[in-house]
Amino acid sequence: MTDHVEQADPAEPADRPRPVPTTTESAAPDPTAPDPTAPESAAPDPASPDPAVPGSATSEPAAPESAASDPAASDPATSDPAAPGSATFESARPDPATTSDPAVSGSATSNPVASELATPEPTAPRPLYEVRRWPRSFADRLTSPLPGVRAVARLAREGRLRPPVKTLRQIPELPFAPGPLPLPVPGRTAVTWAGHASWVVRIGGLTVLTDPVWARRILGIPARVTPVGVRWEDLPPVDAVVISHNHYDHLDAPTVKRLPRTTPVFVPAGLAGWFRTRGFTRVTELDWWEAAELPGEDGPVRFDFVPAHHWSKRTLTDTCRSLWGGWVITAPGGRRVYFAGDTGYGHWFRQIGRRYPGIDLALLPIGAYEPRWMLGGVHTDPEDAVRAHQDLGARVLAPMHWSTFLLSAEPPLEPLHRIRAAWEATGRPREELWDLPVGASHVLE
Repeated sequence: MTDHVEQADPAEPADRPRPVPTTTESAAPDPTAPDPTAPESAAPDPASPDPAVPGSATSEPAAPESAASDPAASDPATSDPAAPGSATFESARPDPATTSDPAVSGSATSNPVASELATPEPTAPRPLYEVRRWPRSFADRLTSPLPGVRAVARLAREGRLRPPVKTLRQIPELPFAPGPLPLPVPGRTAVTWAGHASWVVRIGGLTVLTDPVWARRILGIPARVTPVGVRWEDLPPVDAVVISHNHYDHLDAPTVKRLPRTTPVFVPAGLAGWFRTRGFTRVTELDWWEAAELPGEDGPVRFDFVPAHHWSKRTLTDTCRSLWGGWVITAPGGRRVYFAGDTGYGHWFRQIGRRYPGIDLALLPIGAYEPRWMLGGVHTDPEDAVRAHQDLGARVLAPMHWSTFLLSAEPPLEPLHRIRAAWEATGRPREELWDLPVGASHVLE
């Protein structure tokens, strides 16, 4: 059974040529990979039917990262959200001035706390495709409490699960303008928005997909309201894929099944087993602040995994069992693209901006934010995205995570109107806001 019972598995195309990294692949099985027999399509958590609405978890510190997981240990992150004592979500946003950085290490064996004023240097890249061991839970990395049964009951009582019916007439007005992909040119960086958090990034001679979701429907929410902006058959050979976290609207099994199994994949700590059990042989999993490099036509392209204010969950029993985050992709000439994945606003953006100065383009989420008391800690709204862009010190902002799936209660077109107003209020040049239609492209000059 696939992740999406409504979506038939498409036939996998033949492998296409791609740069072959020089590092030897690891064929050994992941000793801490999740049980491949666990049903991903199990009935969703009754307190959390929507991938945009977190489930329940506690924040007991995880075991040291250098130690093997104890399979017999109890997992607090899998507690029933309906159980007494579950945390509510009344105060979703942490105070950046008082929140410490839970992980800024460059390896899985050390985890010092960084000062807000520190400017740590990027770490040396790790080997590609190595098999690693991780703690049983990453719940200690949460920066906001996950909601319990009272929060879900309040959400149902307020009736704010989807946009008001009268606003659905905005759907035909959502911007959709597919066009040809930019031609590959040495040294050129270009992006194409396929919809939601899926981008085709051309950087350093590589074609990189971010959180690829080409399915029409995903588990637990209505079908997409705009088509995919890039037809799968129009994609060039995919040289790498980056995954931000394991939620269904960011990690889509039917889409992943279309990829050749030799595609290099970069994933958060704890998620490699999901890919390896599906036959992928070139999987690199990283902790926050770790990096790996992939050879490209212009030289090595660096992939740094960076923190985000979010969480993870895919089945009834795996809350926070894998990490979540964003990616800073750096071309040989120094051109940088930051893909935030899914995140709320908080102190991590300043840390990322200090460690990776000179970000040219920030791909930031602006949708799935209402009601704020529920989603403020895990999803940025348009004003948050502009603040995050300023914290990062990035040059260009390209909004995403809206106009594709209706995950929450704001009207469909509201994120676009608000991001334009928030950007105008900063006084920044209008051309540095790339509010692209789904399917459109832009080239970094």
